[in-house]
Amino acid sequence: MAGHEIPEPADRKQVADPMSDPQAAEEARRPCDPAFRHGVVVGFDGSTSSERALAYAIGMSRRTGSGLIIVHVANRLPTTVWAGCEPPVFVDVPDHRTEVLGLELACADYLAEVPWVLVERGGDICHELEEVGREYAADAIVVGSTHGIVGRIFGSVAGRLARRAQRPVVVIP
Repeated sequence: MAGHEIPEPADRKQVADPMSDPQAAEEARRPCDPAFRHGVVVGFDGSTSSERALAYAIGMSRRTGSGLIIVHVANRLPTTVWAGCEPPVFVDVPDHRTEVLGLELACADYLAEVPWVLVERGGDICHELEEVGREYAADAIVVGSTHGIVGRIFGSVAGRLARRAQRPVVVIP
């Protein structure tokens, strides 16, 4: 089968402090397909650097005989509620880019040799890649490097992820 898509469960529970109640933390974890346990997580947004990271992750997945977890982090915009000076909240913005990426990946011949799944998340890219890596007990996270002034000013995703991740991070130039 060329690809799979795991829908976001409607009854996802949030746990304030996972360390306080280990049983609640296990319940909060979403079940994942055992075929993708100890797979390779790759961040993908369709850019040139993410395509290079995907190519490397496919080879890594093929060599290790594991599944490939392709993660696209959708846009979330901070919105401040002005009345009453409440703290900022995040609003999910519809991101049809994931659907387009999913169709492109499903038609790609180079993904036919490895089992893969496309996961969509919303939020901070580094946090979401690490979270998916934790959920799938991934052996590695593969990301493309950031080129340009934005990465130099705000710090690249690859650099931030390499500093905070609990598993190996492979940065592809």
